[in-house]
Formats: sequence, structure tokens, C-alpha cells
Amino acid sequence: MAADQDLRMAVDIGGTFVDAVELDMMTGAFRLAKAPTTPGEPWRGVTDAIAKLATDLARLEVFIHGTTLGLNAVLERRGAVTGIIINDGFRDIFMIGRGNVPDDHMYDFQYEPPEPLVKRRRIAGVGCRLDYKGRELVPLDETGVRAAARHLVEEQGVEAIAICFLFSFRDPAHEQRAAEIIRAQYPEVKVSISSDIAREHREYERTSTTVLDAYIRPIFERYIDRLSGALDDGGFAGRFLVMRSGGGAMTTAAAKASPTQTVLSGPAGGIIGAAFMADLLDRRDLISFDVGGTSLDVCLIENAQPVTAHEAELEHYPLLIPTYDIRTIGAGGGSIAWTDEGLLKVGPQSAGAEPGPICYGRGGDRPTVTDAALILGYVDPDRFLEGQMTLDVAAARSGIERWIGAELGMDVEAAAAGIYDVLLARTVGAVRQVTVERGRDPATFSLLAFGGAGPLLAPLVARDMGIREVIVPIVPSGFSAWGMLGADIVNDYARTDLRLLDEVSADDLESLFAAMEADASASLADQGIGADNAATERQLELRYMGQEHALTVAVGGAIDRAALRRAFEELHEARYGHAMEAPVQILNVRVRGLGIGRSPTVAIREPAGGGPERALLNERPAYCFARRTMTPFAVYDRARLAPDDRIDGPAMVDEGTSVTVIQSDQRLEVNRYGHLLVTSTEGA
Repeated sequence: MAADQDLRMAVDIGGTFVDAVELDMMTGAFRLAKAPTTPGEPWRGVTDAIAKLATDLARLEVFIHGTTLGLNAVLERRGAVTGIIINDGFRDIFMIGRGNVPDDHMYDFQYEPPEPLVKRRRIAGVGCRLDYKGRELVPLDETGVRAAARHLVEEQGVEAIAICFLFSFRDPAHEQRAAEIIRAQYPEVKVSISSDIAREHREYERTSTTVLDAYIRPIFERYIDRLSGALDDGGFAGRFLVMRSGGGAMTTAAAKASPTQTVLSGPAGGIIGAAFMADLLDRRDLISFDVGGTSLDVCLIENAQPVTAHEAELEHYPLLIPTYDIRTIGAGGGSIAWTDEGLLKVGPQSAGAEPGPICYGRGGDRPTVTDAALILGYVDPDRFLEGQMTLDVAAARSGIERWIGAELGMDVEAAAAGIYDVLLARTVGAVRQVTVERGRDPATFSLLAFGGAGPLLAPLVARDMGIREVIVPIVPSGFSAWGMLGADIVNDYARTDLRLLDEVSADDLESLFAAMEADASASLADQGIGADNAATERQLELRYMGQEHALTVAVGGAIDRAALRRAFEELHEARYGHAMEAPVQILNVRVRGLGIGRSPTVAIREPAGGGPERALLNERPAYCFARRTMTPFAVYDRARLAPDDRIDGPAMVDEGTSVTVIQSDQRLEVNRYGHLLVTSTEGA
């Protein structure tokens, strides 16, 4: 790091706002700026947020970005025109999939699947075939590859091609040669091959992942190039990194080579920050609770480590990528409240950034959670976004009265409280999925609340579920961006190896791990990571013979098969309540390469005299869910609170971009880092 490059910046794009955080790596001081999300031109919202910080970009050591661009491209069906080249005779693998009906349509006999991302006329088969061990049965028909590419590009107008051959995870030579032919024939066409993206078994899942990669690649590359150009024009000369869905970051070159790794990167920064907080505050078990404008994301942190998965789902398409095990529901500040045959519902539809809630005055005409918060007294219409936007209380009241109150025969305050009751029920369901349904007692966890609406909602969730403590970090609305600032460079490698653990020699496993570690080390070096800052982690996915799903076991330096079996059985018993005598099978061998970076400095604050009264702004009526009525709430300015301050509810802590609401049966304490701790007064 150059002497004059002492700053870092992270930017997170949400459904309603773009958050930009600047961090001084020497002092730990940071600043937050927010700008409206611009869905039509996503880079514009990013540059607007950066401009509000007025940072000298030449002083930035690192710029790190979490983006939902790829995710939104799939959700909105605005990716590239994509074709598939596959083995002759297997054209319908992608179309048929698993033949499953999505869980939310399980009993819908009129369910019709959405239009596939790739039409059948844009799927071409070519002659080639490997067997299940990777031995060549039919050589690659290179003339057929050229003819298939000509059909897809010249007749079907595709911009990107996904290549996925059977058993290419065993030997990628056919895929690599086919890609080489197409790139030489049509250099402007983007080509994705499955063995570069997901070198694992299950042909449909691998094909789906490769198709999604090809589908978003052109628009992702254009977006990154455009944003990179804007940063360069501003004098930026540091490292531009992009968040990965499964934690860590990668250079823009690596991201453009594998854009699927970024599709779920939006919530990843918050989870990295949550793991950091679990370690910092010695709360080893946390529930990460991120509520933004359009969605709510929940993830479990156990022993200061996020729970991870190696497969995700996007619009019912499987993705073979490492990711945090997040439960997401359409519930946020912009979620629309509506009625269905006399029943009140909230979301998943969202008003988003455009037009936004009614109270924004941008053309939104359906009541949202933000409108309800305004009516319930939780949001100061004159302090919203630190006074950058004035909210229209009368319009919000009129909208809730028209669409909810009149429909259900309620007054406006009761209707707004009902919106929160429904939202709370949906939220509790998401938290139960990652705790109770996995045998975890939520009462033993702390709830880390962030996102613009997280601190407002989390104390209600804690009351309902008996969670012992809510933690609200400093500047919670920008916490996801803050979490990105401590991300390491990460690369993940996987190889399917379907053999019994007892039948594989330790030397064979060591050789496979060593080859994958060499790939990981080379990739880290290509991304500017020196050997002193590089590390690798080994894992095996193991299962009992005949099982469908596997459990991930960490592998130490020396390979001890008996110890690995014991570790698997202990994990299986902890997760499922039993272990068996059946043979244990290896599913996947995994290596993670880590480029260890600098963690953000966290300053310890000093207590201040005078008590919390120094921070008292005013008192205003708001809805207390403990009393089920409008009640006077004391309102405090968070910037003036100091460590050891204690406040009994009902009260609110306003920081302009977020409000923490303490109900009348709760109290708040400020810890030495300035984080807010909300606990119950019952039984205290």
C-alpha cells in the first residue's frame, strides 16, 4: 500500500438504495453515503453514492463491490441471447431438468413453468462422448462444433454459448477444444464451459450453472468495464475487487471469467461482517438479520463461522457455486401490503427504488412497510436519510386507509400495525428455518440486526422468539458494505471423486489435493497475492453410501481416513441424530485458496458524562407492540450516545438512515464499540 493510499471503499447495491462506505484503515473512522438505486443504469447509482462521499479516489487502496446485477438480469429476463452446445442426443437436459414442481407450487395442478432462459431451437448437439470414468468413447466432431456454432450465431443470433458435455468433470478436453474452435470462429461471442465453472457431477445442475454463467456474462462484463472506467476517470489507481456469493472477493478479471460467482454477492458482505462481529464481541453464535428495501436475508453464524452450502438456486435453476446458506424472503421496507379475499398480506412484491413507497412522492400508489412505519411513528418524516428526503405523511395515511383500512374495516393505525404483524409472522418463519428446523434453539443466539429496516424489526422478532439479545452495529444501514471491507481474496476449486473413503489411499487424496492447491495458488498469484499472504483450506464432502446429500468435513495437513470417518460420523449425529455402520463415500474434494487481507480497525470509544439525556431529541407518539397502543416514545440521537449509556423502553434511537425501536418491555445498552444491545426487561 502506497503511503498516500490509506483509504478503502465498499459499495453495496440494494433494491432501493446504493450504500457507499469509506474506511480510513489507519484510524478505523468511516463515512456512509446513500443514493437511490438506478435499475435501468445500475452503475449510475454507484457513481452517485461515490460522488456524495467526495472521496479523493487516488487515495483508495481498494474499491470493493457487491452487486446484484447478475441476479437481477435473471429475475428480469434481460440477459444475453444464449445458446447451448451439448452431446448429440442430449439436447433436452436443460429443458427437462429434474421434472420437479417448485415447493411453492406443490399442490398447484395448473402450474406452468416460466419460459426457459434458452429456447430449444438454440440448443445444438454435437458428436462426442466420455464414459463415467472420463474415457473417450466418441471423439469430438470438430466439424459438427463449427456447424453448431454457425447455426447458433448466424441463424439464431446468440451472444453467448454454454458448452456442457457429459462427464467433462472427469476430463475437460472436449469442452476446451470446442470452446477454442468457437472463439476462433466467432471472437465476439462469449463462451462458457462447464469444466471451468463447476467441475462436479450431476449433468443438469452443471448445465444450469453454465447456462446462467453465459446468460449474464456479456452484461456483467459491460457493467464492470463501465464502472471501472468511471473510477479510472476519477483518478482511482488501486485494486478493484468484486464480492463472491460464498464470501471473500476476487479481482474484476476473475469476476468476468466466472460471473456466476457474484450473483448472490449482495448479502455476502453483511455475513462477512457478522462473522467478524461474532469474534469481536465474543458472541460466537449469531443470527445475521439483514432487512433492506426489498428483501430480508437470514443466515446462521455458528462458532463465529457462517453456515455455507455448495449449491444455490436462482429462479428455480440450480447453481453449483459455494454460497452462504441464506434464507431470503420478499419482505423489506418497500414490500407492498395488499388484501386477498379479506386477508392482509405483505410482499413479496416490492415498490423498489422506482417508484418507491407512497410517502416518497415518486409515483408509488400502493402502501408499503415504510408507509406503515411512518404512520406508526417509527420514522421522522423530516430526518429520513439524514434529512435528504422529506416524507409525505398525509399521502401514506391516505394510501393505507384506501387500500387496507377500508378493505378490512380498520382505522389507519390498526391497519399499519396489522401490516407489521403480518411482516413479523413472515420474518419469524425465515428465522425458524435456519434455527428451529435445524435443531437449533434461537434463545441461545444473539440477533445481529442491520440493513435500513433491520434495527426497527429485530426487537419485535426477539420478543416473539425469545431471543436473548439484539445487536445493532454502528451505521447498520451500511453494514453490508462495511463487512466487505474485511473480505479476503478467495478462490474455490472442486472435483467430484465418487469413491469409497476406505478404498482411496491417502497418497491418492494427497496428490489430488496438491494439484488443486497448485491451481488455487496460481490463481491467487494472478490476482496479486504474494506467497506470504496466501493460504489454502482442504475439505471433503462425505456421505453414507446410497445417500443423496453430503456433509462437509475439514481436512488437516496429514490425511487420516479413520479420523475423517470419525469426524463425519460426529457431524452426522449432530445434524441428524444418528450415525451408521454403512460405508462412507467421497462425493467432492474441495480446496479454497485464501489471499489474507487486512481487517478493518475497530475503535474503542470512551464513556461520556451526563447519561443518555445528552442524546435526547424529543418525545413523540409511536405504536408499542407490548402495549398494543400508541404510546409516548423518547427519541435519542445515536451520534450522541456513548458506551455504558442505558435506556429503558419505550424509546427510539434515530441515526438518520435507520431507527432502532425499543418496546416498553425492553432496554438498550451501548457497548464500548458503540454498538447497541437490546434485551428484554422481563425477568431481569
